[in-house]
Amino acid sequence: MPTPSVNALPIRRLTLRDLTACADLSADRGWPREEHKWGFLLAAGKTYGMDDPDGGLVSACVITEYGPREQPDLGAIGMVLVAERHARQGIGRHLMRHVVAAMGTTPLTLYATPNGRPLYEELGFKVTGQAEMLTGRFLPGGADPKVSTRAATADDLTRMLRLDEEVFGTDRTHLITRLPAFADRLRVAEENGRLIGYAAAWPNMDTHVVGPLIARDTETAMALIGALAAHTDRPLRTDIDVRHEELRAWAKDHGLASIAFNSVMTYGITDLPGDWTRRFAPLTVAAG
Repeated sequence: MPTPSVNALPIRRLTLRDLTACADLSADRGWPREEHKWGFLLAAGKTYGMDDPDGGLVSACVITEYGPREQPDLGAIGMVLVAERHARQGIGRHLMRHVVAAMGTTPLTLYATPNGRPLYEELGFKVTGQAEMLTGRFLPGGADPKVSTRAATADDLTRMLRLDEEVFGTDRTHLITRLPAFADRLRVAEENGRLIGYAAAWPNMDTHVVGPLIARDTETAMALIGALAAHTDRPLRTDIDVRHEELRAWAKDHGLASIAFNSVMTYGITDLPGDWTRRFAPLTVAAG
């Protein structure tokens, strides 16, 4: 059945009750269903979508806000999807315009695929960086890491939040406090009793995604990835900022292969806040 006029399709907030419909939409576009990730995003952020009169969703989009609730410092857009049967009819553009307008003066960011980038550029987003998606079975080897890591405990959470805000540039408490339940592994790196990094590995279909990855330097990032890899028999996947050339080369030497490059784009700001030199990989590209 042909889609009604774009302007006639109401946009509503989605909730956890829509989790299956969101996963169905992912599958419809050939993406993994990713129900674990969808549940996390629906709980932690704002999700908008349009209902299909014939059942299911026409489209969906997640916005994860950071900073003060009343006036967020940053909004991350992700999981922008339009059902295949309604593609190429302007629905994605309609939904994105709604989201940008709803966010008002809040600066925005997103990771764009090559296919999605032209739409975002049309809406005023600018490319400010790039990330390389890597995946594969991690192959141990090489010199032992000089940086000490261990499993995170509840006592580490306050220090993790402090370090994360310093590096990310705004408060992510509502995401980071969900990590112990969301991730299968959560590790920290210390030096002389001071936290210098942390990383999580969370299940996504048949892989473990490494993210967030916050570290003082490349050596610390390597130690955290190696420690996480040692406790899983699944392939790893991560999205590394291309400026971290040494870490990307090391990951490839240890069995991970390049899958794709995604553009980091911003709207309303010229660059992301925080310290990119210690921000190696996002929790998920869907949440910035």
